[in-house]
Amino acid sequence: MDKKADFVSKVQNSYNPQGEFISLGAGILQGEVFAEAQVKLPLKMMNRHGLIAGATGTGKTRTLQLIAEQLSMAAVPVFMLDVKGDLSGLAEPGTTNAAIQERANAVGIPYSPESFPVEQYALTGELGIPMRLRISEFGPVLLARILGLNDTQAGVLAALFKFAEDQQMPLVDLADVKKLVNYLSEGAGADLIKADYGKISTSSAGAIIRKIVALEQQGIAAIFGERQFDIQDLFQRVDGKGVISLLNIVAIQNQPVLFSTFLWGLLAQLFKELPEVGDLPKPKLVFFFDEAHLLFQDASKSFLTQVEQVVRLIRSKGVGVFFCTQAATDLPDSVLAQLGNRVQHALRAFTPNDAEALRKTVKTYPRSAFYEIDQLLTSLGTGQALITVLNEKGIPTEVVATHLRPALAVMGPASAATQQQLLQQSPLLAKYKQAILSRSAAEIIDEKMSSRETAEKGSTTRRMSPLESAQRTASNTLAREGVKLLGKIATGILNAFLKKKR
Repeated sequence: MDKKADFVSKVQNSYNPQGEFISLGAGILQGEVFAEAQVKLPLKMMNRHGLIAGATGTGKTRTLQLIAEQLSMAAVPVFMLDVKGDLSGLAEPGTTNAAIQERANAVGIPYSPESFPVEQYALTGELGIPMRLRISEFGPVLLARILGLNDTQAGVLAALFKFAEDQQMPLVDLADVKKLVNYLSEGAGADLIKADYGKISTSSAGAIIRKIVALEQQGIAAIFGERQFDIQDLFQRVDGKGVISLLNIVAIQNQPVLFSTFLWGLLAQLFKELPEVGDLPKPKLVFFFDEAHLLFQDASKSFLTQVEQVVRLIRSKGVGVFFCTQAATDLPDSVLAQLGNRVQHALRAFTPNDAEALRKTVKTYPRSAFYEIDQLLTSLGTGQALITVLNEKGIPTEVVATHLRPALAVMGPASAATQQQLLQQSPLLAKYKQAILSRSAAEIIDEKMSSRETAEKGSTTRRMSPLESAQRTASNTLAREGVKLLGKIATGILNAFLKKKR
């Protein structure tokens, strides 16, 4: 058997799922695409997580799109970060052209344009349905990361959250946190927290307040509040297709820590609220985490610990997570080790750092009888990738250079009319459009402070009722008469004593 026939045979044997699967494309060897060497990702293994990596312009976004499309067609809902606003085209069927038809013919998969059900969300409320989380659900670790707090300040924030939980003071938005910081760092509130949680220094309190104010001034405080986003809304299906939920962040691209941490907060909420389901024939939801390197930059140890725990355990909730970034080295080893499915687009080695990243990436792949992986990764074309996945038994498949199939929907932004129609026709717009003001920590603290002031004022300046005034007057009169009587008795006794003595 020659090398090409051996290659086709091994790909066919390695990528041969019996259940439902995602079709990625066809294998490449020595520059030739072999349509019979189909590369498939079993749906059963999608909750074992994955990585989609590659340099800018190599086709990562389109790979995200083609996987999301097929998940939707398999009735699996998808959540994706829309960084540039160019994934909204999923709502419109694509149009064929010579390049698309050539790619479809090369991989041996007929091209049939298709549109998909899409929900558009936005953290700022622009270009999508507002998506909010309560501060209490977000948690002190993630909030400390967004605010850029040091370890000491983050510890203070954790104590504040614990106090609020113990005292049943709901933390809904940033106003609640500010009020709680002020209340517990001075006056009567300081005495309440001191014994059980420790004293809060004015310097730490001031630093936290300043960081919150700075965040508010950027106009993005509205991401915290109510009505809180209900994660069950991510599991919708329309006409048998899974809904693709897009979180548009075009308006806050210059706030990477904010949107990446918020995204992780949403995933952590899924982990917290979803029941255990074990291994399913296909996942309940697949969560694509684009720009994943932003999540780990300058991250604290406690934050990384939380990420590692969620990635390790959320698959038992039926949720698959795919991290999308430029290089595998962007992710911590403890996270990378849990990503069983890899789609690696081309890497460039223009600088010493690029060369080092390439060397480390090559080490994450098994040796191949068909490729020199370091050379292959720098020579892949746009829309091509080095792929290895887990088969249905959880065993890594043969490493295959793959010519990816074309996406079926528009590969770019949907028209403005389509985007507006999606928004206005969504049943979720009415549910989340208006923020809700509920009784929370700020109001509870105001009530406590008001009651205390009233009590203190009443104890010193409260006016007496007529009955109380009469009673006090009578008491005073009796007291004066009693003193006079005692004086007379004492004088009489003294005079009698003196007379007797004389």
